[in-house]
Amino acid sequence: MRFKLLGSMRKTGLRETRKDSINRSKASRCLSFTASRDWYYRYFFAFSGLRSVTTDFDDGTKMHCWVPKVQKPGKPNLLLLHGFGANAMWQYGDILRHFVPRFNVYVPDLLFFGGSYTTLPERTEEFQARCVKRLMEAHGVEEMSLVGISYGGFVGYSLAAQFPQAVERVVLCCAGVCVEQKDMDDGLFQVADLDEAASILMPQTPDKLRELMRFSFVRPIKGIPSYFLTDFIDVMCSEFIMEKTQLIHTILEDRHFCDLPKIKQRTLIIWGDQDKIFPLELGYRLQRHIGEEAELVVIKNAGHAVNLEKTNEFAKYLKAFLFESSSD
Repeated sequence: MRFKLLGSMRKTGLRETRKDSINRSKASRCLSFTASRDWYYRYFFAFSGLRSVTTDFDDGTKMHCWVPKVQKPGKPNLLLLHGFGANAMWQYGDILRHFVPRFNVYVPDLLFFGGSYTTLPERTEEFQARCVKRLMEAHGVEEMSLVGISYGGFVGYSLAAQFPQAVERVVLCCAGVCVEQKDMDDGLFQVADLDEAASILMPQTPDKLRELMRFSFVRPIKGIPSYFLTDFIDVMCSEFIMEKTQLIHTILEDRHFCDLPKIKQRTLIIWGDQDKIFPLELGYRLQRHIGEEAELVVIKNAGHAVNLEKTNEFAKYLKAFLFESSSD
C-alpha cells in the first residue's frame, strides 16, 4: 500500500514536504502505545535525577546517554549497557530506582541504538567499548563498575579487558562472549545461520517479533494483536537495520575462544536456565574462562530476557554484588 501511494504521488506530481512528513510522524506517534511507553520512561528517568545528553566526538560519531543531573563525587559510578531490542531505557527502567540512590548512574545508547550512531565503518564490540570509554571520559568518569545485558555484555567485557584500570566490577547477563563461530556449525543454537539470527533479533514483521518473544521468554505473552507488534517495530526496530545486521555478523564471524582475553575484575555472571539465544553452556564456559574471580548465578524458569522476566530476582543479585562494592 505504501509503495502504491508513493507511485500515485509521483504520477500526479505531488510531493510530500519534509514538514508534512514530520507532522505525520508526530501524529502517528501520538496514537502509538510504544511511543507513549517510551515517553513514560523518559519522564521516569528525568524524575529519577538523570538528564538526556548527546555527545559529539567530532569524527562522525555521536552517543546519547542518560547521565546524573548532579554528579556527586562521594558516590561510585555505575554504567548500564543494554542489549539488542528497544533502547536502553526499556531494558533498565524497571531496576533504575535501586541504583540511583547509591551510584552516579550512566545509561548510554550503544551505537545504532536510540540516539547513538557513527559514520565510521567499525562494527566490533572493541570499537563500541572504546566509544563508551570516550563518552564516560567526556562526562568526567575515570572509574566505574558496569552491567552488560546480552550484546551490552560483549561491549562491557571488552571495556573491562581494554581498560582494566577504569573498570572495577563487572556484571554480565546472558552475554555469550565465549561463543565461537564453530558453535553455529556444531548446532549449539536454534537458528541455522547469522542471517536467520538477524531476522529474529531485528524483527520486521509481527510474526518475527512473536518468534523473538518465544526465543527470549520462557512464558511469552500470547494473543498480542498484530497492530501492537507493528507499532513496536515501527518505533523501535525500523532504524539502522543494515548497521545492526553488521553488528550481529561481526560478533560471530571468525570468532575463536582462544583469542578472548581474560579479565581480572570481580565478575558476576547471571543467566536464565532456559536461554534459547545464548544457551547456559556459554555461561559455564565464561565462568571457567575468567576463573576464580567469576561467580555464576543461574535463575530458574527464565530465558534470555531474564532482566525483564525475573526483574526482582535480577535486581536482588545485582544489589548484593554491587552494593558490596559501593560500601568497600
